[in-house]
Amino acid sequence: MRKVLSEFIGTSLLATVVVGSGIMGENLSSDIGIQLLINASATGAALWLLISLFAPISGAHFNPVVSGIAYFRKELSLNKTALFILAQVLGAIVGTILANILFEHPAIDISSKSRDGGHLLLSEVLATAGLVFVIYQLSSINKGKKVAVGVASWIFAAYFFTSSTSFANPAIAIGRTFSDSFAGIAPHSAATFIPFQIIGAALGYLLFTYLNQKSTKKAEK
Repeated sequence: MRKVLSEFIGTSLLATVVVGSGIMGENLSSDIGIQLLINASATGAALWLLISLFAPISGAHFNPVVSGIAYFRKELSLNKTALFILAQVLGAIVGTILANILFEHPAIDISSKSRDGGHLLLSEVLATAGLVFVIYQLSSINKGKKVAVGVASWIFAAYFFTSSTSFANPAIAIGRTFSDSFAGIAPHSAATFIPFQIIGAALGYLLFTYLNQKSTKKAEK
């Protein structure tokens, strides 16, 4: 159960940072660009730290699509995968509620922030595909020692080059429905984001496997 607890704590802290830094950004500035920079910087820094801390325990998935791919790769059993995903979703909700409380918002404050449109869904496909590719490509290099910094760098950058600000995580998307703040997302929008995040994850993993497949052709003598 320590691995499941690791996923719960890690995802909870990640959600607290994502939502809390968004609220802090709103409190400190009325400039949306500065708000986004605060949110992205805090998220990137937290991702690097949390992955570094929890990777030796549970792998630091903090994301249902990552756990789903681990199941596909037979690295997790079906039961452990289900427990990981449950811990991640509950952790994201608890972390968001904690962030609300830290800033004297209602503990449960369902978001009214609609994030709708095909450009946002395409952004989630790209953001999630890139995230999964980064994770597995770096895992195959130098024993995965650069995964934490790679993931943090990708998400930080994707905050700015995707119109959705790169959720790239179904659990965090669900958690963020519980805060009507800068980082919040309306429940109906989160429900549309998730299928495209799953599609993106599949594409990212397919790209990784294709680029790294070993040639079956014998070298010519």
